[in-house]
Amino acid sequence: MQKIDDSKLKHVLMAECDYGSLFGSNIAKHAQLMKFSPQEYIVKNQVKPDYLFYLVRGKAKLYDFLANGKDTLVDFFTPPCFVGEMELMDTQSEPFSVQVIDDCYCLALPVAKYKQQLLADPVFLRNVCLYLAHKNARNIKTASQNQGFTLSQRLSAFILLTSHDGRYHEKHTQVAEYLGVSYRHLLYVIADFVKAGYLQKDQRSYRIKDEAGLQNLAWEVNLSNEWHEKASDA
Repeated sequence: MQKIDDSKLKHVLMAECDYGSLFGSNIAKHAQLMKFSPQEYIVKNQVKPDYLFYLVRGKAKLYDFLANGKDTLVDFFTPPCFVGEMELMDTQSEPFSVQVIDDCYCLALPVAKYKQQLLADPVFLRNVCLYLAHKNARNIKTASQNQGFTLSQRLSAFILLTSHDGRYHEKHTQVAEYLGVSYRHLLYVIADFVKAGYLQKDQRSYRIKDEAGLQNLAWEVNLSNEWHEKASDA
């Protein structure tokens, strides 16, 4: 994590996401700008975050670590969105891991200093409630997509979402669980993608060779997501 002392960039990012409108006071001016690099953690498993983050650029993924030692891919974060709001609202909530995919820029408010002010702010609380409702609706949408689209369509959309610098390197076991398919079925479709020229296998990852081809496969899934986001914002 790196604190960015660039007031011009901070104000540009604030304006892009209308950050000030999330609060009923002028607390937004106290936000710090943080940068996280790929593979870094914005929030670590079972470690209470020191900040309420608002993701304004980049992509990240949410993990849950189970009692049997397995880590399960749960969800993704794309801007603009809160990170750490559950831990702010519910002190009993066990934090999940949030790991960076692409460079992430977050506006961050120190929890220790501003928690009581935030919890007494009806505008902020309303926006958190709306965000949580949209997140829940998105999870339902993901479940319905697992039934309504082919694995090739869903996997191509997943690869485009999780790739970094033109490479895809997610764990097959986690991806199979997230997409609701068997490990064997997933490997079969990935092998088809390699044969079709969409991907090229390297030692520990896959290089995207035909992004347009993947986008063509994924367009119905992405169109469904865009329609849902517009409906949620209406």
